[in-house]
Amino acid sequence: MFQTIITFIIVFSILVIIHEFGHFYFAKKSGILVREFAIGMGPKVFSHRKNGTTYTVRILPIGGYVRMAGLGDENVDLKPGMPVKISVDDEQMVTQIDLSNKQQIHAVPIEILAADLEDKLFIKGIIPGSADPVTYKVKRDATVIEQDGTEVQIAPIDVQYQSAPLLNRMMTNFAGPMNNFILGIAVFIAIAFMQGGVMANDSRLGEIQSGSPAEQAGLQRDDEIVAVNGKAVDTWTALVEAIQVNPEKAVTLSVITDGQAEREVVVTPDKKTDAKGNVYGLIGVAAPMDTSISAKVSYGFQQFWLIATSIFSLIFSMFRTGFKADAFGGPVAIYAATEQVVSYGFLSTLSFLAYLSINLGVVNLLPIPALDGGKILLNIIEGVRGKPMEPEKEGIITAIGFGLLLLLMVLVTWNDIQRFFFGQ
Repeated sequence: MFQTIITFIIVFSILVIIHEFGHFYFAKKSGILVREFAIGMGPKVFSHRKNGTTYTVRILPIGGYVRMAGLGDENVDLKPGMPVKISVDDEQMVTQIDLSNKQQIHAVPIEILAADLEDKLFIKGIIPGSADPVTYKVKRDATVIEQDGTEVQIAPIDVQYQSAPLLNRMMTNFAGPMNNFILGIAVFIAIAFMQGGVMANDSRLGEIQSGSPAEQAGLQRDDEIVAVNGKAVDTWTALVEAIQVNPEKAVTLSVITDGQAEREVVVTPDKKTDAKGNVYGLIGVAAPMDTSISAKVSYGFQQFWLIATSIFSLIFSMFRTGFKADAFGGPVAIYAATEQVVSYGFLSTLSFLAYLSINLGVVNLLPIPALDGGKILLNIIEGVRGKPMEPEKEGIITAIGFGLLLLLMVLVTWNDIQRFFFGQ
């Protein structure tokens, strides 16, 4: 139980942090101010500011996020009548705006009359005890201490998301899923190296199990099986299928050993039964392994393509068969699957991480508002129109997409709870 929880937290956090780092890196390269890069969720427990970004660790060790200036509710809104505390330098320019309730010895309390932290960079207000309003200029790199104590930098309009070139914004949006794809491919390649190679889909024999029907029949590793009961086979898949349909029935294998003349070997597969009660034959031979570097590297890309196309096929099939909540899995399903893969060992857990990473990348590319794919779609529309969509319309579309996404998450999570806890 404890091991499953720790593994789930680590896997989930790696997926999200790698995803968000993609957005973070390309936003920085595009000149977009990233106000915060957070590891975890909830209340802040640690923070450090560097190069305009506040790096925080938050109390719930699940996931993370980046706050890009100009996206969502990132702009600091100083409304008339709002009491704040400001710190100024020797030139009487504002260096810090404190919205928290903490006491600041050198801060000046002021009641806001007007403020602009994006274009003209000023704060106008009244200091308690004074009847005349005062106006302060605000430095471009001034910071704001938010109510929870997080210190972030203000964002003049030229460093906000919408000010970056269109292609840079598209790349920033695509970078999250791209990082998930890279992670998945890299992990699958690492798995191939750790296990010494990848399964080769030819009809050669791999490792022979001690005491198995194959060993008793005199079969050896790297023997090539060219036919089963006279029917030609040239792939591992075909060989396995030919053996499995003959439990406890003698089969004749046409075998070539070390390039010598073809010979016939008779072997009787053991009878096995799987968890569903299906009966099949087994002779105790592992699949052949391709140990070349090219095979190990290409394995990562092959697995990526297999998983990505399978997910897209599933999604497109729903246009014909209709939506089915059983086809999706939320955090509950991921936790349940984590419990299984942990019991299979480290390589299985790594494989699960790679699969989820590619899955997350593909799903995030769906053209749904609030997902990265939805943002990219809006970028494409902007490119076609030659101008961005009105902020109000874009906000409405994003809000609708977010609402639908939230509803889907609720439905999927409820379905997972019923499936894994109540067996329905």
